[in-house]
Amino acid sequence: MKPVTYVALGDSLTEGVGDPVDGAWRGWAALLAAALGTPQRPVEFHNLAVGGAQTCDVHGRQTPRALALRPDIVSVVVGVNDTLRCTFDIHAVAARLDDVYGAVTAGGAVLLTACMPDPGAMLGLPGALGRPLARRQRAVNAVVHALSERYGAVHLHAADEEWVADRTLWSADRLHPGERGHRVFAARFHALLAAEGLAPGAAPALDPERPPPTRSASLLWLATAGTGWVARRCTDLLPQLLGLAVEEVRHHVRGTSGGLDVRAALGAAAALGGLEAPPPHPRSPGQPPAPTNRTTVPGTAWAAAARSRSLATPTTG
Repeated sequence: MKPVTYVALGDSLTEGVGDPVDGAWRGWAALLAAALGTPQRPVEFHNLAVGGAQTCDVHGRQTPRALALRPDIVSVVVGVNDTLRCTFDIHAVAARLDDVYGAVTAGGAVLLTACMPDPGAMLGLPGALGRPLARRQRAVNAVVHALSERYGAVHLHAADEEWVADRTLWSADRLHPGERGHRVFAARFHALLAAEGLAPGAAPALDPERPPPTRSASLLWLATAGTGWVARRCTDLLPQLLGLAVEEVRHHVRGTSGGLDVRAALGAAAALGGLEAPPPHPRSPGQPPAPTNRTTVPGTAWAAAARSRSLATPTTG
């Protein structure tokens, strides 16, 4: 019997950063892959994720390689790095993800997606700096959620407060899961796939094999690798982020901060509204049911709600 081919696309999260094993990264996707097969039908796992990848990298480099492998399951978890660049464009993010999701499902593969917490909250940035990043991540999550519904993806909500607040799930860098976090991420995806009859193997164990990083390890990371990470972002994002922070403070003083939220929501809705409706895609037996929203672009109701809110929310500035 042909093995189940699982291909993982994305950035450092899917690459496995935060879960080192034998001098290499393992991560949630590898843990999930080990739980998808059976002795009669093993899993052939390919991890194409690369640290620092943005949606443009998944779209232009990783997806063609994935399609050449004729996969049965493809996970696409990406977008956080887009929010950390001065070139962030929610319209481009939506168009790329629409292409990637469409290409994956057109071949009949099961598509796995996830919404992620905003990096500002993870790093504990002050409000004026953190809120612009949070707005960007909410916009990406809105796009991912809507397109996941559009293409019938198995979608994991990983942006909830409980996930962010539990520090035992995260590694020393505060941006990537530690071993326990990767195990929880894999187990949540396994549960969703099992509910669809697509995960015959036992669920990944939740108990970590190694202790979580100590406080001294966290401080060491911040003083060494963490400093380098911040320095690299300073040359790209920080000048723009400081400008966004000034705008944030100005709107806060005027009492018009809600207008920034509405503007971001309308931008994401416009990005979704500008996409063409996809043709129906073939699906193999046992795959998730086809989505109900095949003929209309998702997000139109959300766009209407956002416009309604804007009528009652000042947006000057």
